[in-house]
Amino acid sequence: MNLTHPLNRSEFGRIEDIGNVMSLSQAMDLLNSWVNNEKLIFHMQQVGHLMKAFAAEKGYDEFTQRLWHLSGLLHDADWDQWPDDHCRKIIEELESRNQDPRMIKAIASHGPRYFGVDPETEMDKMLYAFDELSGFVHAYSLMRPERYEGMEIKGVKKRLKDKGFAAQVSREDIADASQRAGVQLEDLIQFVIDNQLRA
Repeated sequence: MNLTHPLNRSEFGRIEDIGNVMSLSQAMDLLNSWVNNEKLIFHMQQVGHLMKAFAAEKGYDEFTQRLWHLSGLLHDADWDQWPDDHCRKIIEELESRNQDPRMIKAIASHGPRYFGVDPETEMDKMLYAFDELSGFVHAYSLMRPERYEGMEIKGVKKRLKDKGFAAQVSREDIADASQRAGVQLEDLIQFVIDNQLRA
């Protein structure tokens, strides 16, 4: 395993902070103060939106939906200014704000091949699953005149096989995340198409 940003730890946050989750406006303030790249902000909003939609579809309560939403919304918050410290910086920031350790752990495990932290809970696994895939599907939408309208799974899978398309997106991570989440890739793709945040 080629860890590019090893966190060298497996515990995140404090158990006594379970239930402490900032408001959406506080999260957006953090995001806007840390991130200047509008495309990156949109990506995090997309992932947050998908996380919330998945939690809602599962029938989870409003607090749990917010926990999932903010995990997705903040997962790349330090990438713009501190790429070498991704995702150490956002983890330390959330710990300093006494945020729920489940959210911090999900963020820490959204790239096991890079950070060395395995996704364990359902929230961890779905954040990992939606991260790369949502960006890929969005890139595909941008080359279609009708964007998401009428997009089909087979079209996304065809592009996944084209190594020259969105080459920066790791196909290996997409496949690994799907397997870890226990969700068929086709089902993940369909969920992303159906629930993707439109630009």
